[in-house]
Amino acid sequence: MQPFRTIFNIKESDVKINYHSRSIFIGSCFTENIGNYLKDMRFQTICNPTGIIYNPYSINECIKYLLNKKQFNEDSLEYYNDVWFSFYHHGKFSNTDKNICLAQINSELKEASEFIKQTDFLFLTFGSAFIYTHKNSNEIVANCHKFPANTFSKSLMKPNIIAEEYEKTLNQLIKTNSKIKIIFTISPIRHWKDGAVENQLSKSILFVSINEILRNFSNCFYFPAYELMMDDLRDYRFYAEDMIHPNSMALEYIREIFSDIYIDKNVRNIMSEIHKFIQAKNHRPFNPNSASHKKFKETHLNHVLKLQIDFPFLDLKEFEEYFKEGI
Repeated sequence: MQPFRTIFNIKESDVKINYHSRSIFIGSCFTENIGNYLKDMRFQTICNPTGIIYNPYSINECIKYLLNKKQFNEDSLEYYNDVWFSFYHHGKFSNTDKNICLAQINSELKEASEFIKQTDFLFLTFGSAFIYTHKNSNEIVANCHKFPANTFSKSLMKPNIIAEEYEKTLNQLIKTNSKIKIIFTISPIRHWKDGAVENQLSKSILFVSINEILRNFSNCFYFPAYELMMDDLRDYRFYAEDMIHPNSMALEYIREIFSDIYIDKNVRNIMSEIHKFIQAKNHRPFNPNSASHKKFKETHLNHVLKLQIDFPFLDLKEFEEYFKEGI
């Protein structure tokens, strides 16, 4: 019988992520799904040091911030709706206190600037080719922070411009870190507010741009997250209620494919153990003071301590502290 879905093969990566590897994820909200998953599995991972960003221009700017060890100052911040923020950062950095906002921005940039020097993998997820330019400053912003639409002019980036700018930045990156591998992907989330036709045009520009970059760099690769969602998972049962975002089942499936392609099979047993710790930590007992629950935590604590002895490079302190509490 013929399969009832579109199945395509993805070439397995020759270079794998293990627990000694370092990875940085930058881009749309989809990149956080995989990046935060690796963080949960206790891989050495930094995810979106400027917060979620969607367009190739702002993603490229973020890489340049890290390479140039950029630090922001008070003049870089704006004040609106009772909070301080940066047009070049996601709203997670916004704060009613200007100093806290600035400290958070610079702290994450400083950490990632040091991290990228020894990073093995850089994962970049493009979400949209549309950019928003602030009319007063004539600067392209990474986030509009809910300003009125007439504050910005909206336009589409050109594929050749994207490819040219990335060629400059990636050459600088490779001079800093010659071992790095860069994996591009396109977010499977449709930017429906742009319009059906406009979204397709935007995604097409991203495809052409990435293809041009791959042609010029032997250390750049492509992971087909968009194709997995649109072809392999071509059914609305894989979408959330808004019919736009992938649901948890779809995201888990794409993560599994990603793991098969990029994660060393020799560390799967460690990942399986950590997954059990996460499930146990999220378990909500009927009676947390019962003898059975204390035994449950003691059993998991022993497993954590054993795994820590077997693999001392793992950071399992969070689990150790949780399972110790109350026993």
